[in-house]
Amino acid sequence: MCGSRSTITENPPSSSHCLSMATLSFNSTRIKSPSLQSHKPFSKSHFSTKPNNVPFLFPSKTHPQLHHFKPNSISESSVSVPEEAFDDAEEDDPTSELSYLDSETDPSSVTEWELDFCSRPILDIRGKKIWELVVCDSSLSLQYTKYFPNNVINSVTLKDAMETISEDLGVPLPEKVRFFRSQMQTIITKSCKELGIKPVPSKRCLSLLLWLEERYETIYMRHPGFQKGSKPLLALDNPFPMELPENLFGEKWAFVQLPFSAIREEISSLDERFVFGAGLDLDLLGIEVDENTLIPGLAVASSRAKPLAAWMNGLEVCSVEADTSRGCLILSVGISTRYVYATYKKTPTTTSEAEAWEAAKKACGGLHFLAIQEDLDSDDCVGFWLLLDLPPPPV
Repeated sequence: MCGSRSTITENPPSSSHCLSMATLSFNSTRIKSPSLQSHKPFSKSHFSTKPNNVPFLFPSKTHPQLHHFKPNSISESSVSVPEEAFDDAEEDDPTSELSYLDSETDPSSVTEWELDFCSRPILDIRGKKIWELVVCDSSLSLQYTKYFPNNVINSVTLKDAMETISEDLGVPLPEKVRFFRSQMQTIITKSCKELGIKPVPSKRCLSLLLWLEERYETIYMRHPGFQKGSKPLLALDNPFPMELPENLFGEKWAFVQLPFSAIREEISSLDERFVFGAGLDLDLLGIEVDENTLIPGLAVASSRAKPLAAWMNGLEVCSVEADTSRGCLILSVGISTRYVYATYKKTPTTTSEAEAWEAAKKACGGLHFLAIQEDLDSDDCVGFWLLLDLPPPPV
């Protein structure tokens, strides 16, 4: 599928096939300091298939190893920042706020924002948790933070703050605002609609999620009001998976893998081939992977592949997970929607294959993909999503 298949490995990786465990780090140079085989068709009732023989190859001493993600890998468009600037940044006041727009960025090009409006593990002088608005775009060309007391948290406050960002930075209000907390959906949606902005509930706020993790370590933990061990007030939902809607059914599926070089080709050709899907700015996220590294993925085939891909394209696809306890694959979309995407008969072999796939995904720092095709043996995709399975932010 969309590239060469690898040889089949019957068993999960043993100690002699250890995967190099990658750690995901945010590209801090962009952060401003505060100042396969054939399968039988799935039945319509539960999208199931016979036990899979997974075409999967695990890196060993004779195969390309996974590279550790480098925190300071900068893209070509990034501005080089002297190392001593980070030393100075560490001494900045953690109580200060940030309002920044890259001078080389055309303000009219910033059409989508990523937004979080939530409490922080910080107490004010009243002993109440401080709230914070954090806004950025996917490239971090726009970065904005502002603290609020807990007694002014409403849609009016948020609406006014978004207008302030637009006025202060000289950028138009965005066409879309992505956010990842279901508990804030009412406030954010109301504020956006009053401003003519489309609210998009989505965990594909990867720049924002990683920036919050960075801020936790560099800002919140240094704040004089920081409360160590404080749990997030609005924890992310992880609901029980629901039955898959009929329009999202496929007919065949397979665990697959592609060299990273092929992944890049698929992503770069999404627009020119008018293929549904979405990529990730791996340079921005600080991810460096060798071109020969094998990335795990899920291939789904359907005789109605194009309409299936079109439906999937409107779902803000987040991740795919192999749940070995239930013997199924779980598709996560939006912010709190999880579907039983496919099922398989639990056997020692299928369990090992699912565990191997999850292990490969973990070794890639959560990087994986979903491909939709008309046939599993085809070299072309009609839908391709590069996905990153991230843990929830610490706030």
